Amino acid sequence: MKIMLLTAGTRGDVEPFLALARTAGARGHQVRLAIPDNSGAVTVGLDTVSLRMDFAQLVSDQGVSPWRAGAAFRSVIRPAVGRLLSAAVEHILSFGPDIVVYHPKVLSAPMAAAHLGVPSAIVETVPLTPTREFPAPFITTASLGPLNRASYKAVNVATLMFRNELITALKHLPADAKRQSQADYSLVPVSPHLLARPGDWAPTVHLTGHWAGETRPTDIDDELEDFTAGGAYVYAGFGSMKAGDARKRGEVIIAAARRNGLRTLVAAGWGGIEIPEAAMGGDVLVRESLPHHLVLPQAAAAIHHGGAGTVHAVAKAGIPSVVVPFIADQPFWGRVLQRAGLAPNPIPYRKLTADRLADALARTEALRARAARVGELLQDEDGAAVAVDVLEGLAGSRA
Repeated sequence: MKIMLLTAGTRGDVEPFLALARTAGARGHQVRLAIPDNSGAVTVGLDTVSLRMDFAQLVSDQGVSPWRAGAAFRSVIRPAVGRLLSAAVEHILSFGPDIVVYHPKVLSAPMAAAHLGVPSAIVETVPLTPTREFPAPFITTASLGPLNRASYKAVNVATLMFRNELITALKHLPADAKRQSQADYSLVPVSPHLLARPGDWAPTVHLTGHWAGETRPTDIDDELEDFTAGGAYVYAGFGSMKAGDARKRGEVIIAAARRNGLRTLVAAGWGGIEIPEAAMGGDVLVRESLPHHLVLPQAAAAIHHGGAGTVHAVAKAGIPSVVVPFIADQPFWGRVLQRAGLAPNPIPYRKLTADRLADALARTEALRARAARVGELLQDEDGAAVAVDVLEGLAGSRA
């Protein structure tokens, strides 16, 4: 089977697709993966092509502020998305796959798949299929009752925002090509141990479990090894988030950890956390990035932004979270963990104080037994293998 995978966004959006690509490739399928430039993900051994959009540069220039994004929408964001949508169509037509699997940002993918007469599957890294059980994750974390299902209509706004760019991208298709804007199927790479499958989802929606990549050998230097073996610590990392006063945030994290008798291991990421020299000490170690599979299982808790990948990595490590959401689906994941008994109430980054964070860290003590049990369940989960099973069945049903 020839499988075309397309993803867009930062490293957290790319890595699940890498896991899927490697799992499918190990079964003998021919896989081509279209990804953004400079994602930071390890693509060795994979057939990859560029979507001609650099999300890393975009976040570095604009941060995650909606105000700055709004100001740059016409001059920066729309042209970049236009290049991505056109590149996606070109790659799909060139590869001639048996099935197309794509990230929701790749709006042109289902149209190109329909033109080729092959099935398409959207990857809902955050649930996008309407349900009565909870509202659209990008809208609110509070139930809207009978309006929950209707709230998902707002998710389609991206199609309207980039309508002209989509029209331009589809010029690569014949004028009489079938214009199918929706996927035939949905893959939801979320663990059922964190979020139960809604009872009103159609059979075309597949909750597979999280797509985690292989744990690759990683060298740990002596300083990091000594730190992780030197007593209780909390991990803190906000990935690609860059907003507000990162230095003040660093001071707050160190102060809260010290009040709880914890040392702090910091992944500075793309600038979401800065540790002032005055706050440094033998109980603090800062790195740009850290291997989750090695440092999380030994931590007492993890302070993070609530990205879907980090949420699953921390849960799999069997430790509690303290979620400090910034944008998009992060408040949703904060509530998912809180309702699963794996985290206290999330603290929005604008409301983060030493008092609030110290209190949240103190509350994680009572959650550790539950976190350890859920971690064991996630260790036995292989969502990427389940997803490939699904794809084989979908392509086979069209044969």
